[in-house]
Amino acid sequence: MRIATWNVNSVNARLPTVLAWVEAASPDVLCLQELKCVDEKFPREPFESLGYNVETHGQKTYNGVALLSKLPVSDLRRGLPGDPSDEQARYIEAVIEGARPVRVASIYLPNGNPIGTEKFAYKLAWFERLQRHAAELLALEEALLLCGDYNVIPEPEDARNPKAWTDDALFQPESRAAWRALKFQGFTDAHEAGNEPDGTYTFWDYQAGAWQRDHGIRIDHVLMSAQAADRFVGIETHRDARDMEKPSDHVPVVVEIAD
Repeated sequence: MRIATWNVNSVNARLPTVLAWVEAASPDVLCLQELKCVDEKFPREPFESLGYNVETHGQKTYNGVALLSKLPVSDLRRGLPGDPSDEQARYIEAVIEGARPVRVASIYLPNGNPIGTEKFAYKLAWFERLQRHAAELLALEEALLLCGDYNVIPEPEDARNPKAWTDDALFQPESRAAWRALKFQGFTDAHEAGNEPDGTYTFWDYQAGAWQRDHGIRIDHVLMSAQAADRFVGIETHRDARDMEKPSDHVPVVVEIAD
């Protein structure tokens, strides 16, 4: 089973690019982030014509996540539990009913900039909620993959120029500590399991020639429960997608687990 995650930075604005990649790569499951549209405006038909069941958790103009699956979907959850007042569409989760089922979540963690504001406090509070929910999911002892744009640079080697990110919420000690606290609950980072080399980035800003100068960062991650890690086959970061026509500033990451 091939499970992909991709922050598409507006699914409608980049639909031809997204569809071209999906048709070529043909993942069994696709986690999308930053849809930037409400559920009714999500372009369901083109994805359904490629054989996908489509589940979305959208929001006007901002955020939005989706789960697309060629296999049946069950136990669907829209929204991260723990704060009923949170209206931001950043989390969707479901069981993918393959030969051996796997639970998959598509995550768009808050950016948190600028630091020292309520946006950074929201990022850390959201991280805490994710940690609590992840602990409950781990207790189910299922194959589980938490996929998405975490807006965290875990280590200096995950940035071409770490010093450029010193004052950014993505690289703050608190953000990195929250990432480690989540991971060390019992997850395996697919990037590490697949021995991807340093310099495997997933995001290049549109500004200042970041792509041309390879000033990238790794902020799109897949965390696997022990049951999923036992089935881990490999990981691919599709760097070439950043060079497509009208690209997202992120690229897809594809993890394969045994059926």
